[in-house]
Amino acid sequence: MSAPIRYGLIGTGMMGLEHQRNIYGLPDADVVAIADPHEQSRQWAQFTAEGRELQIFSDYRDLLAADSCDIYVISTPNMTHRGVLVDVMATGKAILVEKPLCTTIADATEIRDLAHRYPALFWVGLEYRYMPPVARAIELAHSGSIGELKMLAIREHRHPFLVKVDNWNRFSDNTGGTLVEKCCHFFDLMRYILRSDPVAVMASGGQDVNHLDEHYDGRASDILDNALVIVEFESGARASLDLSMFADTSREHEELSIVGTTGKIEAFLPSGRLVRAERTTGLITEDIIADTRVAVEGFHHGASYLEHLDIQTAWRAGSPALVTADDGWWSVVMGVAAHRSIDEKRRIDIAELI
Repeated sequence: MSAPIRYGLIGTGMMGLEHQRNIYGLPDADVVAIADPHEQSRQWAQFTAEGRELQIFSDYRDLLAADSCDIYVISTPNMTHRGVLVDVMATGKAILVEKPLCTTIADATEIRDLAHRYPALFWVGLEYRYMPPVARAIELAHSGSIGELKMLAIREHRHPFLVKVDNWNRFSDNTGGTLVEKCCHFFDLMRYILRSDPVAVMASGGQDVNHLDEHYDGRASDILDNALVIVEFESGARASLDLSMFADTSREHEELSIVGTTGKIEAFLPSGRLVRAERTTGLITEDIIADTRVAVEGFHHGASYLEHLDIQTAWRAGSPALVTADDGWWSVVMGVAAHRSIDEKRRIDIAELI
């Protein structure tokens, strides 16, 4: 057996703990060190470790100096990603950084350019690609089973943002804004499914229901809780996003619809339903999609675990990341474009931003 891959977690809030649980479920892998400035978060990581040996640091730079890890997982607040990444990249070790890559296009561009020259694995945590019904829908769409892809629609109707340490996620300058923080996943899916880059974004949105009475240190929360976004692509295809974060009672929290010239594929979560329809025959089939490899279901229907399997394989083989800094960069660009479209009440050409 090969030696276990040694992971270091930088940030042990909700997503850091999600990664910790997933890594413990992987073959030949272990979390050997964690770092977080927040005492309660460090205690959560100790509790999750269930007695396993764990090096514990309050400052991630001390974790890096200990040099005991093969892969660093960065799950710190969004606005810290640029600074943490610069320090971690100085180690030359493999990196998984949670979405969004950064909160601004300038910072994301700097990190993307550094990643192009980086000698080790650099992976961006856009795990929605790995949700089993979504992954199957993408596989079918890319196989040509519904012809040339022309339209893509994504709907997320869900609960409000969760409470985070010091309520950092209540402010757009910390998160990059809802359409960067939350929706970078969906913009990544658009590019990945349509296999084309965006050329223009049109959006409408607002903060209409959630967090309206929340103030922290005299500042009012300013994060959007709903939006409609249309994206045009170089291929001529179009994609849309329908986001509501005050739709807690929805039966299906996420819906994906891919329409080609000869058919349509739909995926639904959390049910796992996959529906396929053929124009020529009128045939409609429905299945429930699961992945038997999933050992840890987690918060994302097993997607994080499946992503970690691919990261582990890439690290051992010395092969490139499947979800790259370019992917992370584009998802930030698209989110920033959507916010600018809302703020300026106009269509935003991507060329304006890059």
